[in-house]
Amino acid sequence: MLDPLVRLLAQNPLLLLFLVAALGYPLGQVKLRGSRLGVASVLFVGLAAGALDSSLALPEIVYMLGLAIFVYAIGLSSGRAFVASLRRDGIRNTGLAAFAVALAVALSYLARRLLGLDASLTAGLFAGATTSTPALAAAMETLKQTVPGHALAEPVVAYSICYPFGVVGVVLAVRAGWWLWKPDLAGEARRLAEMGAANEPLGSTTVRVTEDMGALTLEELVRGLRWHVIFGRLLRGDRLMLAAPDVRLEAGDLVTVVGTPAELERVVERLGMVADEPIDTDRSEFDLRRIFVSSPEVAGRTVAELDLPRRMGAVITRVRRGDVDLLPAPALRLEVGDRVRVLGPVKQLPGVTAYFGDSYRAASEVDILTFGLGLALGLLLGILPLPLPGGVRVSLGFAGGPLVVALVLGTIGRTGGMVWHLPFSASVALRQFGLTLFLAGIGTRAGVGFLATFASREGLLLFAAGAAITFATSLAALFVAHRLMKVPMSLALGMVAGIQTQPAVLGYALDQTGNEIPSQGYAAVYPAATIAKLLLVQLLVAFG
Repeated sequence: MLDPLVRLLAQNPLLLLFLVAALGYPLGQVKLRGSRLGVASVLFVGLAAGALDSSLALPEIVYMLGLAIFVYAIGLSSGRAFVASLRRDGIRNTGLAAFAVALAVALSYLARRLLGLDASLTAGLFAGATTSTPALAAAMETLKQTVPGHALAEPVVAYSICYPFGVVGVVLAVRAGWWLWKPDLAGEARRLAEMGAANEPLGSTTVRVTEDMGALTLEELVRGLRWHVIFGRLLRGDRLMLAAPDVRLEAGDLVTVVGTPAELERVVERLGMVADEPIDTDRSEFDLRRIFVSSPEVAGRTVAELDLPRRMGAVITRVRRGDVDLLPAPALRLEVGDRVRVLGPVKQLPGVTAYFGDSYRAASEVDILTFGLGLALGLLLGILPLPLPGGVRVSLGFAGGPLVVALVLGTIGRTGGMVWHLPFSASVALRQFGLTLFLAGIGTRAGVGFLATFASREGLLLFAAGAAITFATSLAALFVAHRLMKVPMSLALGMVAGIQTQPAVLGYALDQTGNEIPSQGYAAVYPAATIAKLLLVQLLVAFG
């Protein structure tokens, strides 16, 4: 009965591809004890299809294309966060990620020696235990170069067996750490807020200035007192004006301020008191407008470089990127697709709107020139052989090359008139699409081998080894971060999720803490952990 369907799918790989994606994605949204597989469920539907019949294997180009797109989009969006993590607590964050990944490699090598595994199964074991799809792709690429003709299904099979516990094992490690150390999450959140490290929602208030600030301008006050706020309107007597950086506050002034609750409290304490009467209701002279950033002249430039107060008499009060409101600090670089809230004179706003572009369509389109050129440079870098001690030569492959180039271009942002960043919506869509292609491709090609291995003694041993590596690595990373480095537990949970490069674990951490602090830990270590896995898994293969 299935023969006609199998023949149809085997003769139409595109139909097979999208059928696997269509069946797999909704399964990933099903929650089991608070966790879900997400897009990784496409892999298991692909495995089921491949196990059904060996002819149901998608062409190799499908997973190669998918992974190249995925890691390139990830790199572009993570570049600045990666560089920022190197500048702020960089040694701590990078060191923790390197320690955890190196520990996972050492445990994988130990499992290889104890269980008698070959290099390909060991690499798949490592990639599955750390839930790193890019590491799996890098291992497969290295195998193709170092062992021509080797069966590439083996690492995929080991990855697939170990992956499910790669999520559950981290959650169990987190639960164990919670039971052992009993963190005070509310107290941690307060301390982080006081330090300005918590990603709290932005708010606004009107402050009544009770004393002259002397000769200091607003710009000098913000810089000298390290306030992380933005000033908007200023009412002096009957005159309403923009609170520009060169304005000097006087007693009796009313001024609006945007920032986190903790920062607003600091500003009120220094300037005077919260005013009962708002000054932002009258929009006859000054008004707010939300504008899409779509102009290539603006994208990739910092708020300071735009210099709106002096050039156009306007000020950016908030930047919304995706679902998050960002404070428009001078060093913040705007990206295509950002929505900026601009305060300015009513007569100036049309000109400001034209300057930013305000085209939803343009803010959603991919610049094929910069996207194609950047990805081509990444693939070229991935081809180049890199010499290692012992005469071994490896390459970054079609995963590592695009990732490294994307991190560099994502940090640069723009070169002349070329903007390297993707619009936020396009980046999310490309990441999802690329990962779906990759998982469907490798799943269908490894289905037969997975079914045979999973039911064997070797499959059970691989599962046990992967579970041990996941749990031990996660608990060790949590111990080092929270107990030795004194990182708050809320932040440490996000760092462990980032080291595991597992969004499902981040979602669990967010649910447990009830705040957004874990997201910062996740972003701080994710790029370093991804790069470390890409490089070390190749060594695991090359020296095996």
